[in-house]
Formats: sequence, structure tokens, C-alpha cells
Amino acid sequence: MTSISAGVVGAAGYIGGELLRLLIAHPEVEVTRAYSASQQGKRVDSLHPNLRGHTSLTFTHPDELGSHDVLFIAVSHGKAAELVQAIGPAAPLVVDLTADFRLKDPAVYETYYGSAHPAPDLLAGFTPGLPERHRDALRTAARISVPGCMANAAILALAPLAGIVDQDVTIDAKIGSSGSGATATGMNLHSERSGAMRVFAAVRHRHEAEVEQETGLRVRMTATGVEAVRGAQVLCHATASGVTENDLRRAYRTAYGNEPFVRIVAQRRGLYRLPEPKILAGTNFCDVGFAVDGDRVLAVAALDNLGKGGASNALQCLNIRMGWAESTGLGFVGLHPI
Repeated sequence: MTSISAGVVGAAGYIGGELLRLLIAHPEVEVTRAYSASQQGKRVDSLHPNLRGHTSLTFTHPDELGSHDVLFIAVSHGKAAELVQAIGPAAPLVVDLTADFRLKDPAVYETYYGSAHPAPDLLAGFTPGLPERHRDALRTAARISVPGCMANAAILALAPLAGIVDQDVTIDAKIGSSGSGATATGMNLHSERSGAMRVFAAVRHRHEAEVEQETGLRVRMTATGVEAVRGAQVLCHATASGVTENDLRRAYRTAYGNEPFVRIVAQRRGLYRLPEPKILAGTNFCDVGFAVDGDRVLAVAALDNLGKGGASNALQCLNIRMGWAESTGLGFVGLHPI
């Protein structure tokens, strides 16, 4: 196989850095440009010290966008649409990690983001970056939109239960500080965040629209920032009549029994009986689990918000698109203890 060239726009951020870490080590990819509007000319490893000795790249301003076989976009929401409109043939394959092309309905986008969609005519051209649900479409996609981290976790937790549980679902999501990005505001300073469990989206979190779109369920979502750096966990509360633990386990096994990066974790004993994001740091796994008590059903999912919730999921999509083994470059299994 011949290596393909890759560029990363927004490479100075946390997701951008994670993309670089994975792509630089990928046997079939050559990272030729790392783009940043604010860090032009600086060495990549000055912002991403874990890459010391692995790259000599310096940041290039996005105005100097070159030609790439694949372009990853990890900029602020709203900016990706402008970039995609301007790219043209410079990138035959685009993998967008922003929210700009996740929602198919421009009216829903406006409801959740507070402004009209900047490029509604492009929405239909994007394939959802959900390998477990859109693998066949990803094989020929030219434009891929990777879901939000907590949305991905919730979709993987709830999708097997659609048609089993009642329509109304409540999601309680928790996420580490890296979810706020590398340019977070004062509320995420260490002195403000340390020891805190801050509800930052009490109602109508933007990811609930993604979950509704993908599962067909009616979703209400709350999100809380916790002291961890990496990791996201969702608790999805639903109701169902006459459903047993075996029914739920069967549904998850049917959905994910052959999936390389979704593990069913629902045990009666041990320290890690249900999905725990701590042990997933740096991996591409999403662990899903469940519990049932009478008509009450709890679905749980955990992942690394920068990994399966972002960069490594994007790489999994690229592997599928290029016909490579799906796990190429994604073999890290995590650490314990950590």
C-alpha cells in the first residue's frame, strides 16, 4: 500500500495534537502539514511535548493550505464550514471533527447553536463518522463528520436499546477538563476547576440533538465537568416493561459482538463493573454496560473524549475509507493502574 498525505487544521489544540500523535505513527500516512492560525512557525513539539523526537514539523498558517489526500479539521465550531467551502479539490477526503456538519437538519442546527447554518447545501454530502453504524457508507465517503464525544458514547449506549426502551431518555454526562479545549476560558483554570463538579449544561446540551438524530429517541441531556483531564462517561436513564438483564445483554451482543472497539462491560463483581473512562485514556475503545431494576433501565458508556470521542475515532473512519485493517494505528489498549 502507498502512503497518503495528511494535513491537520487546528493542530495546536488537544484534538489536533491527538490526531498528530496517531497519524505520525500510522504506517500508511505521512503528515505533511500541521496548520494553526495562532502558532505559525513554531515547532509542533513545543506545544505537544509528547511528540519530541517523532516529528520536526512546524505549524503552518491555514491561509497557506496545501494539497493533501486527506484533511482533518479540528478548529472551532463555525470555522470548519468556511474552510470546507474554500477547499475544493485541495483535499479529496475531508474528516471534520467540529459540530458544523453533524446535524442534517439546518433548523435543528439553528435551534441548538443559535444561528443559521453557514453552509446548509453541504450537509447532505457528509457521512456520519460512526463506524459501528455507518461502516458501509464510510467506505466510499468523501466528507466525514465525526460525532461529539459525549454524543458518540450515548449513541453507542442507546442504539441497541431503540425499540426496547420507551422513547423518553435522560442522559447524565460527565467529562474531563480537556473537553473544554486548549483555549478554555477562566472557568476552567486549575484554581477554579480543581475539586469541582460543575454543571455547565443544565438543559439542552448540543449533543442531545445528535443522539436524537441517530437513535430516534427523545433525549434530554445534562453535562457536568469533573476534575479528570481525559474521559467522558454517560448515564442514560430509560424505562421499559418486562425487560430482563439477559434481554439487554443479548441486544448489546447482537449490536457489538463483532465490533473491534466496543466492549460490553456489565459485571457483578470487581472494581470495574461498569464502564470507567479512567482506564480508556489514549485508547479507541468505547465500553458500554447496563443495569436493570423492574422497569428502570440504565445504559452506561465511557470513552476517552480525545480518543474514541474524537481523534482515534476519526482515524478508524479513515482506515475504513481507505480499505485498511480497521485497527491500523489503534492498537494501544490503555494502562492500569493509572
